[in-house]
Amino acid sequence: MRPIWKGSISFGLVNVPIALYSATRHEELRFRLLRARDLSPINYKRVAEVDGKEVPWDQIVKGYEYEDGKYVVLKDEDFKRVDLEATQTVDIIDFVKLEEIDPIFFAKPVYMVPTKGGEKAYVVLREALKDTEKVGIAKVVIKTRQHLAAVKSKGNALVLELMHFAEELVDPGQLTIPAKLEVRPKEKDMAKKLIETMTEKWHPEKYDDDYREALLKVIHAKIRSGGKEIPEPHRKAAKATNVIDLVSVLQKSIAHNRGAAGKKATKAKKTATKRASA
Repeated sequence: MRPIWKGSISFGLVNVPIALYSATRHEELRFRLLRARDLSPINYKRVAEVDGKEVPWDQIVKGYEYEDGKYVVLKDEDFKRVDLEATQTVDIIDFVKLEEIDPIFFAKPVYMVPTKGGEKAYVVLREALKDTEKVGIAKVVIKTRQHLAAVKSKGNALVLELMHFAEELVDPGQLTIPAKLEVRPKEKDMAKKLIETMTEKWHPEKYDDDYREALLKVIHAKIRSGGKEIPEPHRKAAKATNVIDLVSVLQKSIAHNRGAAGKKATKAKKTATKRASA
């Protein structure tokens, strides 16, 4: 795996040489746009608005629109000139308790791996963060953009979690969200009981991308049929819960979940018995 960035972590007078590696994979299905009559792939052209002529790559520049229709051109040197040192440094500004940070600020995790000579300082920082239950709040420039980020300890690794700046988050006060509504004690009590019946230990591997898997089944079915249309499955549209019936709906949900849990336990017991007798 290739690193996406190389530089160092800086806190106080300490500098730890590191490389960043992506901590996530995107397995999106890729599609091409085709001409319907012969399935010829469609290509895009870079066309100038003013005359509709195609523009070759070597004549394209980056511009910032500072007024309507007025641009200033920025070259690669201009981006480097902003702050050359910052582009190579994860500069930790503060250390804060992880529990104080609203999860909505976190955007994307990246693994931090020490490069030659940085192993000892890397481990010292990792263990110190683990013992204090704190994270380092840092700023880092990656690909011409500055990010707010948190340096976290995770097992034997340090993780750089890219974050949103406060100004990037939408104020929920701008949305039509109910603040206070009269809720009967019985309704809340039943909702809490439903939550209890649905509570499980956190096992992230049990959650799959159902949409991707279903779409792959459709693709394979169309391949087997030679590209012919396949019948659409019948689906029942979910109905909104009637406020008057809320308690009864919650009661039915609880009964359903308890029944499902019982069947699951019975199945697990039978499986265990079969293994023991085998």
